[in-house]
Amino acid sequence: MSKNKGFSNTSAQRYSLALYELSIEANSLVKIEQHSTAILKLIYSSEDFNDLIKDPTEKQENLISIVNKISENFKLDDLLKNFMTFLIKKRRFFYIEKILKNFIETCSEKRGEVKVDIQSAKELTNEEIDKITEDLAQNFSSKMKLNYKYDKSLIGGLIVKIGSTMVDTSIKNKLQQIENRMIEA
Repeated sequence: MSKNKGFSNTSAQRYSLALYELSIEANSLVKIEQHSTAILKLIYSSEDFNDLIKDPTEKQENLISIVNKISENFKLDDLLKNFMTFLIKKRRFFYIEKILKNFIETCSEKRGEVKVDIQSAKELTNEEIDKITEDLAQNFSSKMKLNYKYDKSLIGGLIVKIGSTMVDTSIKNKLQQIENRMIEA
């Protein structure tokens, strides 16, 4: 089972890198990155589309027809449409989510951006998120790509993950530490 998981991650990385290189050659990297983000939002918001992608019994003709309709509605770049059609024909369309996520991460890395994940107990405004991004960019002397998530289970505080470094100032974490100390005593 782990071999298949590794194969899928490796395949997704290869396909996303191919999409990245083709996008650069076609001089449409920014547009394809935006369209990839739109496709990912569609995958996350439409359970039917998500199920369709993962259905191994779905006919290629149906999937191609759906991709063509999506391409028309979203006015997708032809390169991205042809890429998705290629994935369907190669029976790799079920990797589309991983491929597009990896593609967007590759674009971000190539621009020199550092990935930051923030979870907060309080819902932050856009201004607060922008301020945090600016502060982090100054402290790390790098561009930041921020992923923000509101998590009311934290009770209070923040969890900030920058690369492989994580700072957890949440009340939930502090309570967990107190509970662990009480169990050890």
